[in-house]
Amino acid sequence: MSWIGDAIDKINADYQRSSDTHLIKLEGLGFDGIDIYLKDESTHPTGSLKHRLARSLFLYALCNGKIKQGTTIVEASSGSTAVSEAYFARMLGLPFIAVMPSSTAQSKIRQIELYGGQCHFVSCATLMHEEAIRVAQQTGGYFMDQFLYAERATDWRGSNNIAESMFGQMALEPHPVPHTVIMGAGTGGTSATIGRFIRYKGLNTRLVVVDPEYSAFYDIYHLKNNEIQTGRGSRIEGIGRPKLEASFLPDVISDVWRVPDAASVATIHWLYQLTGRKAGPSTGTNLWGALNVAQSMQSKGEKGSIVTLMCDGGERYSQTYFDLDWVAKEIGPIEEYLNLLYDLPSL
Repeated sequence: MSWIGDAIDKINADYQRSSDTHLIKLEGLGFDGIDIYLKDESTHPTGSLKHRLARSLFLYALCNGKIKQGTTIVEASSGSTAVSEAYFARMLGLPFIAVMPSSTAQSKIRQIELYGGQCHFVSCATLMHEEAIRVAQQTGGYFMDQFLYAERATDWRGSNNIAESMFGQMALEPHPVPHTVIMGAGTGGTSATIGRFIRYKGLNTRLVVVDPEYSAFYDIYHLKNNEIQTGRGSRIEGIGRPKLEASFLPDVISDVWRVPDAASVATIHWLYQLTGRKAGPSTGTNLWGALNVAQSMQSKGEKGSIVTLMCDGGERYSQTYFDLDWVAKEIGPIEEYLNLLYDLPSL
């Protein structure tokens, strides 16, 4: 019991050392009375939104008696969750194995290994879950299973979760209660937390999930069919799933929109030109959704605020989403969407 207590203390101490992430107002977009904000999750110690998730998953597992001294931690992750879990595993002196597609960005693989983790590769995203179960059984370890536990590991009522932080930071803005929050979904844990918090606080805010191509969430939501599967993984790293995950809760979401992958990639290149900030591809999906909300609001004469997330930094993707040759080969042409972005606010 003393080791578990020490482990929890170490995680809480790490939290105390970490300041909250910034909420950035995007300037010069040309929308009259409509403000768009990016909550920059790239400033966490491990560089992404998944730092919050990993901390919650470790605390949840520790308090449920699933992790003990020497337990091998296994996760199915395309990168950012694995990076963050490797960080916490090293903090607690635990072995860590990430099961991931062989196409995962090399920079993320290096970062996992920097934190002392091992990478175990599968040919495609659809094989990750079953392989992670097998690896955990083989090693006598614990499968952290972000896709199962993400929505239940976080206290959605408060305790400095991302929703409480986001809405608290908006308090002194011209439109303190957002018209819409835009959120991509991987596990669905963050959208579940935000959606529950909105209802718990009685806020008049919509929550729209933006979904990339080859993800099942859009069709599952609109067709009311939880059995839909796409048979392949998303091309936008970090979001989109080939099937329904336990942490994705459609009932707390206002709507789900599909975003073309080329639009997601074009948007991060546009954001870099606008602000000098490089963001990961899921931020492009989020921001494309936010810009479409702003355009719709403007056409209706509405005013208000829109909040979304910068999920991670773009430096991890210099050889992929920020390499135009790679983009042309793996995603396709993005010029059509770039032209729309540079013609704002008529997106």
